[in-house]
Amino acid sequence: MTIEHWIGGKATAASSTRTAPVFNPASGTRRAEVLLASKADVDMALDTAKQAFDSWSQASLSQRVKVLFAFRELVNSHASDLAGLVTDEHGKVLSDAAGEVQRGLEVVEFACGIPHLLKGDYSDQVSTDVDIFSFREPLGVVAGITPFNFPVMVPMWMHPIAIACGNSFLLKPSERDPSASMLVAELWQRAGLPDGVFNVVHGDKEAVDALLDSPDVAAVSFVGSTPIARYIHERASASGKRVQALGGAKNHAIVLPDADIDFAASHLVAAAFGSAGERCMAISAAVAVGAAGDAVVEAISAKATTLKVGSGRDAANEMGPVVTRAAKDRIVGLITSGQAQGATLAVDGRGLVVDGFEDGFFVGPTVLDRVSADMDVYREEIFGPVLSVLRVDTVDDAIALINANPYGNGTAIFTSSGDAARRFQRGVKVGMIGINVPIPVPMAYYSFGGWKDSLFGDKHVHGPEGVSFYTRAKVVTSRWPERHHAAQASYHFPTAT
Repeated sequence: MTIEHWIGGKATAASSTRTAPVFNPASGTRRAEVLLASKADVDMALDTAKQAFDSWSQASLSQRVKVLFAFRELVNSHASDLAGLVTDEHGKVLSDAAGEVQRGLEVVEFACGIPHLLKGDYSDQVSTDVDIFSFREPLGVVAGITPFNFPVMVPMWMHPIAIACGNSFLLKPSERDPSASMLVAELWQRAGLPDGVFNVVHGDKEAVDALLDSPDVAAVSFVGSTPIARYIHERASASGKRVQALGGAKNHAIVLPDADIDFAASHLVAAAFGSAGERCMAISAAVAVGAAGDAVVEAISAKATTLKVGSGRDAANEMGPVVTRAAKDRIVGLITSGQAQGATLAVDGRGLVVDGFEDGFFVGPTVLDRVSADMDVYREEIFGPVLSVLRVDTVDDAIALINANPYGNGTAIFTSSGDAARRFQRGVKVGMIGINVPIPVPMAYYSFGGWKDSLFGDKHVHGPEGVSFYTRAKVVTSRWPERHHAAQASYHFPTAT
């Protein structure tokens, strides 16, 4: 099977014949080939999107909302189909994939309120017979470049809001799990979205660079690793585009001695090993404060060894494989490096073999104790089922450790002290904070984004900042003088009178 692009309301092979394999990570078998677009293919999709923008940008708010509500119902009715595609190409368990679809659906629901979100301002009689009002207009053709770990949710952080605001959208999803994006394209069409408003182009660096350089792209949204986020931001900004580029993460959760250790351990294990750790909001560093250290390591180790690992299609499993064999090899190498550099291996997930899926890309839950900040396993974004435990003496030491890290995506604290929680939330230089909540992903009516090397650009995704990103403001100053009125123009700079 060959997965084609979606341009102008239909699947198309376009011109490039280059392909990449799409694997089922649980079995290790190749399930499809996906086309990789050339610059010419990207340009064709952009021409289609430009033409569609001319009419869609003039569509009434009522027309847009009608399409959005229909799309919401179609996504909801096909949620299990989308989740199945995610599981088969990403590897996460079905319940996790279903949760991803639900969180994406919440952004669609937020976008259904676009008439309220696009309301402008009006000031009457700012000067004699002069009024001022403002409104927001769409940008044009906007692009989304999205990662493999959330092939439904992350694109839905972008395209529902962009389209609701009146833009046309070109999605370049990860070539590792492209099928969900094709189903989403079909659902948009069935919802009544005009052909060409939503397009999907699969590809690698050639397609990405074509989007970054094209004068027909007004804005680019990206989620991925920090080196690529920096590259996207610099290259797209250099060609005059608006850019939001979300990068990597090293999310810490600190555990104080006054915390409920069993509660904290349960949530740390779920946050570290859910989706095999392939989440930008996964907890990969647990920071045990003071006397909490031994109890935390003992509790999380006991829980980690009970996790059921296997095919995501088996409802009994709690964790699936990682996405590729290369990812597995990299994760195993970092575990080995951590042990060699002095960390204590409390739970070893290397060498895991799942019966019936011997060729799958599995790494078991792994816990490394007494990790230090100079170790590779701490400095690098592992993006796998590895939890590093660091030990510090005080809350202030934990805050200093987090602030010294170049990433600033998400963090959490487990404590029963309101004073400690408040010191923590005010002291850490991180964009999203959980208090006894390990994965503090905001709801759709707030915006998602980190600080430092976790975000390049000034706007977070979805929520109010998403609406702001995909629109620009116009301010109109108006006067309607009586006919034949003797105008008294002035040559000095205008002021209110």
